[in-house]
Amino acid sequence: MNIGYARVSTTGQSLDSQIQQLQDNNVDMDNIYQEKVTGTSTAQRLQLEAMIKHTRSGDKVYITKIDRLARSIMDLNKIVSALNGKGVSVCFIQDNLTFETGNNSPMNALIFNMLGSFAQFERDLIIQRTSEGRERAKKQGKHLGRPSQPKEKISRAVSLFNDRENNGLSVKDIVDMTGVPRATLYREVKKIKNVDVNKSFLK
Repeated sequence: MNIGYARVSTTGQSLDSQIQQLQDNNVDMDNIYQEKVTGTSTAQRLQLEAMIKHTRSGDKVYITKIDRLARSIMDLNKIVSALNGKGVSVCFIQDNLTFETGNNSPMNALIFNMLGSFAQFERDLIIQRTSEGRERAKKQGKHLGRPSQPKEKISRAVSLFNDRENNGLSVKDIVDMTGVPRATLYREVKKIKNVDVNKSFLK
């Protein structure tokens, strides 16, 4: 049986793109486990836990990208090992990697660990930069107003916003990283896409 798992980090993000990719790989909608929760830990990821329990030997689990399954290399290895241990194959669609019990090449294992490490490093770096920025502003006693933003910053913020399904960032993360105010980001995204962006994304 083909089984799918789709995850985004916040309730404001959409699972539609991931679900479509899973269906394109012959996963029935009834067999797709979905949740909106951070991937930094497996805690509280009830659908992931249910998916693992539901799988049986011979099943194949599809996930769009490695970072949709976990952002910690330790959790990533734990989850994939648990599934492989049950005789379940794990396929990461965009990474073009499949892991099967007793049939994982050394090169596949190397790539898997490298990609997982990069995902964890990227997330940790974002958190560190965000924390450092907040601390600097706090120490300086600054309550910044709304100065005009360089085009590069706005472009970077819009790019991160449009790719948030893959990068796992909330709008708060993007605002903290780029320094572009939420109102500015909202206005630019609306201007570019010419659509009414739901303000729930800005929470």
